[in-house]
Amino acid sequence: MLLSLSNVPRDYAWGSTTLLADLEGRTPAGGPEAEVWFGDHPGDPADVQGDGTLDAVTGGSLPYLLKLLAAASPLSIQVHPTIEQARAGWARESALADTDPNRNYRDDNHKPELIVALSDRFESLSGLRPIADTLRLLDVLGDSAGVEEIAARLRGPGDVLRDTIGWLLSGEAQAVVDDIVGSVHAAAGSASGEWATTIRGVAAISETYPGDPGVVVALLMNHVVLRRGEGVFLRAGLLHAYIAGLGVEIMAASDNVLRGGLTPKRIDVPELLSILDTTTGEVPVLRPVAADAVTEYPAPVADFSLRRIELDGASVVIDVDGPTMVLATAGRVAVSGADGALRDVPVGRVAFATTDEQRLTISGRGEAFVASPGDPASQG
Repeated sequence: MLLSLSNVPRDYAWGSTTLLADLEGRTPAGGPEAEVWFGDHPGDPADVQGDGTLDAVTGGSLPYLLKLLAAASPLSIQVHPTIEQARAGWARESALADTDPNRNYRDDNHKPELIVALSDRFESLSGLRPIADTLRLLDVLGDSAGVEEIAARLRGPGDVLRDTIGWLLSGEAQAVVDDIVGSVHAAAGSASGEWATTIRGVAAISETYPGDPGVVVALLMNHVVLRRGEGVFLRAGLLHAYIAGLGVEIMAASDNVLRGGLTPKRIDVPELLSILDTTTGEVPVLRPVAADAVTEYPAPVADFSLRRIELDGASVVIDVDGPTMVLATAGRVAVSGADGALRDVPVGRVAFATTDEQRLTISGRGEAFVASPGDPASQG
């Protein structure tokens, strides 16, 4: 069976006033529109055309949550737990009310994520940069006391990234934070070479979050700019933050977030550090294959899989296994299965195939993303 899904955009303050409206070809609503959720998450289940919400259909059993995400300013720097960490945290906090401000864990699941850019440019912070590279970046910022202090810490013994991030977020490093942010702004006006984009990007972040220690944490992270159709997979423990742009995001059905800056919300520094993976290195960018109608975005998890379909008038037939969503993101898209058809899936809406469907035909001219449960054998 095929169902038509829609939802109302969530009005988080970091949301764009235009990106979702432009995508859908409608007049902007006048306020920020940050995310549209397509799933059965109890926080905001998708609307089923003519008949209630998706959770009534699935019983809340979907392993993934699909979103449109539109950022005009940075989201918080954050990290998500492994399944084992989430289960332990959930058990520890079992006596706390859902509304308790000290609660970190909202469920007992992990939250790996995959984001694919829909805008021509999608800017993010993804993972921790190798320390040697960060030291080269700091050289560009000059030799102020704050820059020298953090460079010395990064040259020290032990797990220096964990120690440095904890120190930056402790409240004891504010003078150093302010000094480094000043150095970033001084360098941004004349920056050139390999670090120019990063320095200007961090300077822009500090305009939104003046004095926030997360601005300096951002200096330790990979500054990644995605082009349309490119994506990144974010594993558990990986520090990340989306900065600006429009994308399709899919994640495991969880609401477990530990924050590490760029937010007025509570930051539990010890718990953040306990689940943070300080392994350094670039996060691989997943790029579409030229001249191929179907792009796979590999994700080593059993919770979800994501494919991008480019439609040129010919039909694309795909096999599906489990509850599947087809999100239209450009042009005109139609979806048919063994038990029905949706002849026109508007951009920004979803055709949802229930578990009885095993093969879908997607046709039209435009673009669609197909979300399904992942392969259990791919769990990493």
